[in-house]
Amino acid sequence: MLYVTLGARRYRIERPWGDLPTDMGGVTDVATDADGRIYVGLRRDSYTSGPGPTVIVLDASGARIGAFGEEVADLHMLDVAPDGLIHVVDRDAHEIIAFDREGVVRRRLGTRHQAGKPFNSPCDIGFAPDGTAYVADGYAASRVHVFAPDGTPREGWGTPGQRAGEFSTPHSVRVSPEGEVAVADRENNRVQVFTLEGRFLRSLYLLHKPMAVTADAEGNWWVTDQVPSLSVFSRQGVLISKARAVLNGAHGMALHPDGSVLLAEMTPSRLTRLVPE
Repeated sequence: MLYVTLGARRYRIERPWGDLPTDMGGVTDVATDADGRIYVGLRRDSYTSGPGPTVIVLDASGARIGAFGEEVADLHMLDVAPDGLIHVVDRDAHEIIAFDREGVVRRRLGTRHQAGKPFNSPCDIGFAPDGTAYVADGYAASRVHVFAPDGTPREGWGTPGQRAGEFSTPHSVRVSPEGEVAVADRENNRVQVFTLEGRFLRSLYLLHKPMAVTADAEGNWWVTDQVPSLSVFSRQGVLISKARAVLNGAHGMALHPDGSVLLAEMTPSRLTRLVPE
């Protein structure tokens, strides 16, 4: 058995974890809902892979309890909105598809297969407590798009560059309980933190190509990168702890209500769970 320490807690590493298929695509992201259900995103090549679900649903024990998302062409990341809808970023289809728990499509953002309307191969989506959505449009754009809870577009921010408020592959986005928006600015080797309106606050450094960012209940920022490492920063940007919890870096991450940490690894493809001791 292997262990890592993050802050004052020691975690037991469990890998691979969860009842996931081995023939439907590689693990690319993971999200949880308020009830502890776990949604694992699978990336498959729509040109060479046969049809099949791209979202696998697990319960808190790791047992498979559902699957959906056959229409997703290129799942990159996913997140659960406050209303419970599971939003899937269909990256190279330039669209975000929102599913209910039964896998029924309830909402779409963007224009499918139409780059620049408004997305151009987007990466991730995150939500404020009121349901406002923030989209990291990162692979062929350098912008954060903002949508009202009903899907109405609002003013976003960001242009290519290295200065504050500029991006080079904004790869992940999350909103903290305190109402701050963190963007993993991957190729600039930093996480930028903004107000809900897009005003720059601070950057988190000591990172190499950050992949995923999320916040815990205390407002601390958790970041995975390509060292590979998992880092925890205070809200003010001070590094609290760092650990090597995966072999080759986690592309996605979620903090489960039971206190465990879920890491979506692409190479090798699997879900890793860190269990607090």
